[in-house]
Amino acid sequence: MPKLRGEAFWRETLRSAHYVVAPMVDQSELAWRLLSRRHGAQLCYTPMLHAQVFLRDANYRRENLYGEACPEDRPLIVQFCANDPEVFVQAALLAQDYCDAIDLNLGCPQMIAKRGHYGAFLQEEWDLLQRMILLANEKLSVPITCKIRVFPDIDKTVKYAQMLEKAGCQLLTVHGRTKEQKGPLAGVASWEHIQAVRKAVNIPVFANGNIQCLRDVEECIRKTGVHGVMSAEGNLHNPALFEGRNPLVWEMAEEYLEIVRKYPCPLSYVRAHLFKLWHHTLQVYQQLREELAKVKTLEGIVDVNRELKLRCQEEIANQKEGEKPKEGLPFFHWICQPYIRPGPKERCRENGDSGTEKGVRGKRALEEEEDGNSELLSKNKQKKKLRNPNKSFDPSLKPKYAKCDQCGNPKGNKCVFSLCRGCCKKRAFKEVADCPGHGLLFKTKYEKSLSWQHSQRGIQTPEVSQRGDAEVGEMAVLKEAGDS
Repeated sequence: MPKLRGEAFWRETLRSAHYVVAPMVDQSELAWRLLSRRHGAQLCYTPMLHAQVFLRDANYRRENLYGEACPEDRPLIVQFCANDPEVFVQAALLAQDYCDAIDLNLGCPQMIAKRGHYGAFLQEEWDLLQRMILLANEKLSVPITCKIRVFPDIDKTVKYAQMLEKAGCQLLTVHGRTKEQKGPLAGVASWEHIQAVRKAVNIPVFANGNIQCLRDVEECIRKTGVHGVMSAEGNLHNPALFEGRNPLVWEMAEEYLEIVRKYPCPLSYVRAHLFKLWHHTLQVYQQLREELAKVKTLEGIVDVNRELKLRCQEEIANQKEGEKPKEGLPFFHWICQPYIRPGPKERCRENGDSGTEKGVRGKRALEEEEDGNSELLSKNKQKKKLRNPNKSFDPSLKPKYAKCDQCGNPKGNKCVFSLCRGCCKKRAFKEVADCPGHGLLFKTKYEKSLSWQHSQRGIQTPEVSQRGDAEVGEMAVLKEAGDS
């Protein structure tokens, strides 16, 4: 059967999906996908998978894709991050039998993507992207899709999308923010960019950004003309978003935890989901936040959810007639609803800052800059600072390490060869030498071995000893001949 392309792929394979759950690292696992599908999602993506790791690690493949077969989890698109055409395609070949398409992540804006040279940090390397998509389009039995972020300039964004289409991309998801728009600086996604891309290409387009409720979905489709709309954070705070419902938070938690029993996932995933799902309620019941953070078992999380339910029901029973939600929320805190990130100015005011851009720091405060000022440190680094007040995060104060003469890694300070441990081990083994600095004692162990052999000869019978000496003499002659 020939591979479906473009509109035919979207209509027949993806069943004309309009409501899409985004690929989210450690958050769009099977259990959450199934919960979202029960409540209106028509298409889901796996979390972003690293192509290199997927290719070399069988456990990684099993944990992220090769688990229990689940017919309800279709249509499904597997997303990879990669920067090498061969690695990307080889990983995709291992995944293609378990999904309906392979997606190339060109939208991740985080510092880890910058360090690993993937995601949105490939968006200027058009030649590389063309080669990756061309090869995937040629080798794979399923279509290749892409998820991108926009450039500030609409015309460049349009040319970028057209280039990907020409290379063989069969469906394009456009996140209407630039790679610089993230965390507290995210701002509003540009539907104008998305609309321009939709008009300029002949393949299906999904929109991503500004989706918090079903009304946003409908408005986005109307304004941009896209085929479908993808939600990430909106879905995490309300998995029934695509149904247009706002259920009780503990009901969604109970349903999710039941699915996790059948399709287990790491407890860290479950905890992260409930922190999102219960976000507003945990602002009221701080003790439950601490209990959720400390709990070590799934049953323990079930108990925390039960306690949250009891407290909310008691609050509902004592509610006065005509009472309205607090903190400016559209619904009471025990109802699933969006969390609107504070903008830069609001976050500054919350933190008591002046409102200047310099004061704006979110979860990833020191991705670009680390100056040792505790007010600008990320939460993790602030905790380290509390444990060790003298600790500095200023890069200029970090000790400079001498490099290994062979590979460039930091060398051992006491290495006799001025090498790192790996290079030192190879050289010490080759030369039968010792390096006390790295604890490598090849020469010492060899000499001990010879000494032990000589002691064994001393207790042998004369005949055996003479024969042994003759054999040693023959080996010495052979060695001399070989050396010459």
